[in-house]
Parts: sequence; C-alpha cells; structure tokens
Amino acid sequence: MSCLCIVRMDILRFLQSPWRIVLTLVQPLLYLFIFGAALQSGTYAEMAGYQSYLYPGILCMIIMFSAVSAAISLVHDREAGFLRALLVSRASRWEIALGKIMSGTAQALLQSLLVLPFGPLLGVGITPPTLMMLLIEMLLIAMTFSAIGLMVALPFRSVLVFPVMSNLVLLPMFFLSGALYPIDLAPRWVGALAKLDPATYAVDLLRGRLCSIYLQPALTSSLILTAGLTVASLVVITGFYRAGNR
Repeated sequence: MSCLCIVRMDILRFLQSPWRIVLTLVQPLLYLFIFGAALQSGTYAEMAGYQSYLYPGILCMIIMFSAVSAAISLVHDREAGFLRALLVSRASRWEIALGKIMSGTAQALLQSLLVLPFGPLLGVGITPPTLMMLLIEMLLIAMTFSAIGLMVALPFRSVLVFPVMSNLVLLPMFFLSGALYPIDLAPRWVGALAKLDPATYAVDLLRGRLCSIYLQPALTSSLILTAGLTVASLVVITGFYRAGNR
C-alpha cells in the first residue's frame, strides 16, 4: 500500500507540468523526421528505410531518459526532508524502492506511448500481437532504467547537480547502444564497449520486435536487462538502509 501511495504522489507531481510531457516529444521527433531523413539521404543512403530502423532506438531513448530523469524526485524528496520521513515511517525499504521504481516506470511509459502512433508513419508495422509483446518489453526496459536512475540519484543532495550527472551517464550509453547506427559497422572498440552497455540490449530488444533485426536472441537481452534491474534495485534498497541509519 505504501508503494502505491509513493507512485500516486510522484505521478501527480509529474502531471502538474503538462508542458514537460509535450516538450519531451520535441527531441525524439527531431531525431526521427529531420535527423533520420538527413542521414537516410546521406550516410545511410544505401539503407532502405533508415527512419524505420531508427525508430526503435529513439523509442528506447525516450524510455531511458524519462525513467532516469524521474529519479530527480528522490533528490527533491531528500532536499525537502520527505525522504527522511519515509525512511522513519512504517514502510519497509523495499516498498519505498518499489514505489520509486514503479513511479519512474509509469512516467517513462506514459511519455513513450505518445511516440508509438508515429511508427506507422515511418513504415513500422505494429500488429496487435507485436504491440502486446512490445509493451511488455518496454515495461522491462522502463523498470531497469528507473532503477538505474535511482541508483545514480542516491548520492546526490542537490537537484542542480543530478541532471548534469544523469546526462553524463545517459549520453554515452545512448550513443554506444546502436540506437542511431548498426553496431556491426562501428569500430571494434565501440562494439566491445557496446556489449557492456545495458542500453544496447534494450535497443536490440525493441528493434528485433519492430524490425526483426536482432544482434542476440531476445531471451538473452531480456535476461541481461532483468539482471541489471535486480542489481540496481538491490543497490537502491541498500542505499535506503544506509540513509536511514545515518
């Protein structure tokens, strides 16, 4: 019950800024319709349907950035003293962690769902069975990066510092993930780093579902993301225990 209250509070706080939701669409649409069209006529001119190839990567970008950015609520709560009140309440540490992870997941899914209708405009076919599996995979990705965002946010006490650090983490992950280009065309050292990047498996999962282009089996990517979710969640719960003992 406590985790549901945390989710409700964070979602209401998120919905108080409707312009934030609208403006988050600007960058993805620029990537899809301007950046994608430019590269399709230039660097990737030989690749038919580059914009449809790009679409899963941009969809994953929205989930990643939204989920990690949602973790700023943890920093807000710490500044306002609300986190301390949560930690001394009857709610267990895992309930607090679950509530924060699920609120970040909900925000990421809400923003990514706004981009789904643009898929067919770019030649991406989304049938009902594909949509069902896609939503399950998006849920897994959103939960994983929500937990990673909280893990990154744990040490910070200022809302001014966290966005800088989150971008420092997210941008390399995004550019190494293969969201914008095929990994097999990149230099070997880029491919080696990409294998260590959880975003690589998230992008591959969505691209495989929407474009039938897999770098590794979907089960492998799903297991790696699940492992990442588990590790990040344990770090967050441990961090809450340490914060409560200070």
